[in-house]
Amino acid sequence: MEKDKELTSKKDVCEDVSSATKKEIEEQNKMLRNIFIGIGIFIFVILLVAFFINSVRHFEYKDVKFKIVEEGEIIFYNTAFPMFHSMTGEHIADYNFYIRNDPRKLEKVPFNGELVLLDNLVVNMTGDFHCDGNGIIAIANLVKLYEIIGTNVMKDENATCDSQGRYMFIQIQEGDETSIEQFGPACYNINVNNCEILEATERFMTETFVNINN
Repeated sequence: MEKDKELTSKKDVCEDVSSATKKEIEEQNKMLRNIFIGIGIFIFVILLVAFFINSVRHFEYKDVKFKIVEEGEIIFYNTAFPMFHSMTGEHIADYNFYIRNDPRKLEKVPFNGELVLLDNLVVNMTGDFHCDGNGIIAIANLVKLYEIIGTNVMKDENATCDSQGRYMFIQIQEGDETSIEQFGPACYNINVNNCEILEATERFMTETFVNINN
């Protein structure tokens, strides 16, 4: 009898230990599951934030891709387009351009006409557009863009709009409203009001990016 009781007691103890072990394993598994779920949620949130930041910094304007770049307190809007060898047609590199104004907001500058790109361009300017240094930046960027795409850029104060459309002609001048107006086959007045020369020239550049992209 005593042996039977002893065996029964040992059996009960084993069952209690087994039951306790199973409960501990279940609790540990539950804890591990919660940890993995927590890690998964954390990773998902990180990826979601990264995607949101990336989507904010990248956007398209008329199918042209732009990226927002911060340099200290200055914000630039960067776009790039491929450059090809004039003889072989081989892709050489991608050229990066940086403008100071959001191309989406540049639509506030009226562009009355249609942009026509030709092999030669005359850029003339009347008036002093120093504008705290913005005038120099604006003209340099505009000229550089057209040189990069293979246009022969000239300055000829005696030149005027060519009625036969043999070359592009840009006249940068003061105006009552910052705007761009076409007045010949490939002739444009870039009117600048209140030193908004960057807005005016970058509006013209943005239309050029769109034209090149298409």
